Amino acid sequence: MDMLIISVAMACLTLGFLVVATIGVRKHRAHVRKYKRVLRLVNNRVAEDVALKSFSFEELKDATNNFVDVIGKGAYGTVFKGVIFDGERTVAVKRLEKVVAEGERDFLNEMKAIGKTHHKNLVRLLGYCYDGTNRLLVYEYMKNGSLADFLFKSRLKVNWEGRVEVVLSIARGLCYLHEECETQIIHCDIKPENILMDDKGYAKIADFGLAKILMPNQSRTYTEIRGTRGYVAPEWHRNLPITVKADVYSFGIMLFEIICCRRSVEADVPENEQVLAYSAHDCFKANEVEKLVQNEFVEKSKLEKMVKVGLWCTQDEASCRPSMKKVILMLEGTVNIPDPPLLSSFVSSP
Repeated sequence: MDMLIISVAMACLTLGFLVVATIGVRKHRAHVRKYKRVLRLVNNRVAEDVALKSFSFEELKDATNNFVDVIGKGAYGTVFKGVIFDGERTVAVKRLEKVVAEGERDFLNEMKAIGKTHHKNLVRLLGYCYDGTNRLLVYEYMKNGSLADFLFKSRLKVNWEGRVEVVLSIARGLCYLHEECETQIIHCDIKPENILMDDKGYAKIADFGLAKILMPNQSRTYTEIRGTRGYVAPEWHRNLPITVKADVYSFGIMLFEIICCRRSVEADVPENEQVLAYSAHDCFKANEVEKLVQNEFVEKSKLEKMVKVGLWCTQDEASCRPSMKKVILMLEGTVNIPDPPLLSSFVSSP
C-alpha cells in the first residue's frame, strides 16, 4: 500500500514538473517571438527614418575579423577597422560597451538624428546594428587618423594655412549641427581626438556617443555632465541649462591648441604657460601674440584674429560666446572682431 502511494505521488510530481516545464517553454518561445517582432519593428522604423543599412552582429563580427583591429576608443565604446560589401569598402565599426543612461529610446533617437545629417565636415554614419544586446555603429573610415595625431604626435607639423583650414572645417561642421539640422544637436565632446582627417587633409567631426539631441522647439536642456576634462564649459559644473554654446567653449579651447600645436594644459612648461587659454589671454593683453607660435612665422594680424576668436569662444558666460555662424564670419574676415574682455568679465556678446 505504501509503495502504491509513493508511486502515485511520484507520478503526480513528474506530471506536475512536465506541465510546469511545458508552460515555461511556451512562455520562453512567446517571449522570443515577441522580441523578434519588436526587433523587426525597431529596424523597420529606423530604416524608414534614415538611409542606413541594418547589419546583424554576426555580419559585423565577420567584417572586423572578430573585432581585432582597434583604431580608437571613445567615451562609450571601442572602434574597430572593418571591411563590408565583399571587401569593397573599409569602414570604422564602433561597438558600444554600454548604452547611454537615457535608455533605448534615446539611443535610437540619437542614431536617427545623426543618420539624417549629411555634411562634408561630419564623419558619415553608414549603418547600425541593433541585435539583442549588441549596439554597433558603422562609420566611413578616415585613414589619416585624428587631429590630435597631427597636432601632438606628428613630426611634420601642419603649416599655418592648413591649420586655419582645419579650424574653418570644424566650425562649419558645428554650425551645421547647431543651426542647419531639423533639431539642434549639441556634440558635447569636441576635442582633437574627435576630429578625424580625410585623405585630402579636411577635418570631420566624429564620435557622437555623448551628443544631445534637442526637441524641435527646444534650445536648452538640463543633463548630467558630459565631455572631457579641460574642454568642458563652466555651465556644466554650475547646474545651469546647457545650450549649443557649450560646444562653442570646447571649440575655443581646441582653437588655442590648433594655433599653438600643444595641449590646453601642460605641466612641463613655465607656470604662467601651463593653462593655454590663460597664456593666450596674457599674450593678447600684452600685445605679444607672436609668443604663442614657436619657430614659425605667422602674420601678426592673422594670428591676432584667431586668438581673439578663441578668447570670445571661451568666455565664462555662455551668453557672451558667439554662435558658430558668427565664428565663421569672424574667421573669414566678413565681420569685425571687437577686442575680447578680460577673463571673468560680464559683457554683451560680440
